[in-house]
Amino acid sequence: MILTTAASIAGHRIVKTVGLVRGNTVRSRHMGRDIMAGFKTMVGGEIVSYTQMMDDARGEAVDRLAADAQKRGANAVTDIRFTTSAIMSGASEILSYGTAVVVEPE
Repeated sequence: MILTTAASIAGHRIVKTVGLVRGNTVRSRHMGRDIMAGFKTMVGGEIVSYTQMMDDARGEAVDRLAADAQKRGANAVTDIRFTTSAIMSGASEILSYGTAVVVEPE
């Protein structure tokens, strides 16, 4: 599966557009992480546990996007984008979406 944020894939041509595909996950904060993050805000700097949590969430959203595309018969996804939104206090959704296509080498 080829995944890209670009509209085209070098060395390939799009032979079929399958359509919009997406993958998402909702993650909530952890009380232990919140306590450590509170201490970190006093001294400044990156809150590594939250950075890792969001990175894991983006990876899961992309994996689900790729699975959706594969299930629909695509072998690539172009124009991939991400959005993040607060669902409720302490919980966020990561959504990835793009255009599922069938490509073949030029």
